Amino acid sequence: MSSFFQYGEKVDGYDVLVLNEREARAGAGILFAIGILSLVNAVALGHVIVTKFFITFFTLDFLIRVIQPRYSPSLLIGRLFVQNQRPEYVGATQKRFAWGIGLLLAIPMFYLLVINFQPNPIKVLVCIICLILLFLESAFSICLGCKLFGLFKKDPVTHCPGGVCEIRPKEPVQRFNLAQKIIALVTVLVFSFGLYSYFTKVESKTFLAQKIKFMMMSQAELKAYQEEKEAREFDEF
Repeated sequence: MSSFFQYGEKVDGYDVLVLNEREARAGAGILFAIGILSLVNAVALGHVIVTKFFITFFTLDFLIRVIQPRYSPSLLIGRLFVQNQRPEYVGATQKRFAWGIGLLLAIPMFYLLVINFQPNPIKVLVCIICLILLFLESAFSICLGCKLFGLFKKDPVTHCPGGVCEIRPKEPVQRFNLAQKIIALVTVLVFSFGLYSYFTKVESKTFLAQKIKFMMMSQAELKAYQEEKEAREFDEF
């Protein structure tokens, strides 16, 4: 019975209880894939049933992760894909803290989008933040919650994903030269401008897209839009 309450696994060579980061990344990728499908269904097709399923599963899964991760559905499915890969062990305590943040984001979403359905751009933005966190973990092994955990702990945190908790010099392959910095910066700027143009210039055909477009408009653009709308209604009249 005591093993049930043990959070993490004992592994030789580690002075703390650990979890397999490869399973965590696989689980994050699975949740991210379902989340993207639910978002596309809600925004493009107007179907919210997939979103309700995803938020319910997400909340339950993170609740189990915080209590005992060895029984988390997404982590177990992730294990099927990475069971033949060499484990990458990380500290269980900081992962629990990070998953606790995910649970805190999930609970209000579950109430406002499943139990008492009241969608608005702010609540959808919380969903998008969760998807971004899942993407960062699955694609880049970046655990922002693990980094935050280090701010609240007096003792140094060890065994974080990718070894980011330990201070060490970067290898030559991890550094940027001037040309690489310019390419990376230009790429980010181009994608950011394209995303902004998409929301502000392209015709919005869904309620959510229109709401996001209005939120990103300046006062002058809002005034011009209102005047154009009134003129169009007058002409139709």
